[in-house]
Amino acid sequence: MSLVDNTKSFWEAHKAVYAEQVKAPMVALTGALEPEFGPAKVFRPNRDVRFAKDKTPYKTHQGAFVGVGPACGWYVEVAAPGVRVGAGIYEASGERLAALRAAMADDLRGPVLERILRDLERGGFEVHGERLKTVPRGYDKEHPRLELLRMKTVLGMRSYGFEPFIHTPELLDRVRDDWRRLRPLVEWLADATG
Repeated sequence: MSLVDNTKSFWEAHKAVYAEQVKAPMVALTGALEPEFGPAKVFRPNRDVRFAKDKTPYKTHQGAFVGVGPACGWYVEVAAPGVRVGAGIYEASGERLAALRAAMADDLRGPVLERILRDLERGGFEVHGERLKTVPRGYDKEHPRLELLRMKTVLGMRSYGFEPFIHTPELLDRVRDDWRRLRPLVEWLADATG
């Protein structure tokens, strides 16, 4: 899809290209992963622009998500920068955020998450997440896991860019291996926010 022409007329003229060269490969990839990880939601190409400042109607990436809980699971995406994979929890609020923070603060469960994230970083993943700039309400500013407690979302991500293997069947093996490496994070988060 063109980053320059993001109009309905362009989309309508190239819809078959999207279906054949973007959506179909994503459906095939997630279908091959389904026996181990579960069914994926392949995201629609159009954006919800009702409340957005940016009114461009179509996404410039194709993503898919395998959920194991509310806003928690595995992700794969193809976009202009290439292919990337990841897992984690991309939205937590209210009771889920309180449960997530309680698990992070717990003296048994919190260190397990720290170990998981440290192992992911050592394995080449980047740990991302929306973070508070201040101390979360109700927690001590001297808490040993304050940096974790500031996180409102927790994501482990890896970019493949345009490595030659992304155009080969090896991509399936890479995504499967990385999702397996991310399984401890997904399981910890799903249990914590259950």
